[in-house]
Amino acid sequence: GSDDIIAGNVSKYIVLPAGYCGQPRKGHLIFDACFESGNLGRVDQVTEFEYDLFIRPDTCNPRFRVWFNFTVENVKESQ
Repeated sequence: GSDDIIAGNVSKYIVLPAGYCGQPRKGHLIFDACFESGNLGRVDQVTEFEYDLFIRPDTCNPRFRVWFNFTVENVKESQ
């Protein structure tokens, strides 16, 4: 569930459509938060253009999640 503890950051995590086999294509998003101050812990694809992003709590204040820092690559035009 969404209350699970998220231990680390995603690192070059490629989101592929359900049932897709093969190499990632343009439009298959790549999320990355494996850098200082990155805090994206999990990515779930909901629909083709919708994702649930789970932000890790701040190390010094685990009650709050008021900021986010991650990158997204491999987007296609008009995505």
